[in-house]
Amino acid sequence: MSVAFRRESDDEHMEPAFEWPIPVGPNLVTPRGLRLLGEEAARLADAIAGATEEEARKKLLRRQRYVHTRQSTAEVQPAPAADVVGIGSKVIFALNGNERTLTIVGHDEADPAQGTIAFSAPIARALMGAEVGETLEYQGREDALTIIAAATDPETWA
Repeated sequence: MSVAFRRESDDEHMEPAFEWPIPVGPNLVTPRGLRLLGEEAARLADAIAGATEEEARKKLLRRQRYVHTRQSTAEVQPAPAADVVGIGSKVIFALNGNERTLTIVGHDEADPAQGTIAFSAPIARALMGAEVGETLEYQGREDALTIIAAATDPETWA
């Protein structure tokens, strides 16, 4: 039998609505990250209250479930020690001779365009726990990374 004769509606050809994926592993955050989750939850609650279209409301509810899950599982990390790279550190390092600056944060506050990366990013994993002056292996090169400076980023602890 032809599909045209058996199909009762167009719903079966609609793209399924999936939940927002939760990153694997612990939900380590800075105080700023926890605050941003709270602000997002409040913004979503307002948007849901004002949503009139059912499909838009469903999307907002899916996002709200994600944010609430991330809030409830958040583990605020202590400030990193002086001159040691950790979550909340602003790190100046040389990568293959080119100087770069990054701040290591939790998944939900990471924005590479703004210079913040998640603690689970490959370069962040290579940097974590390193001390100023240390040279590290990265991408198969023994001396690819050199830590120039590491300090607690005041923005992540505000």
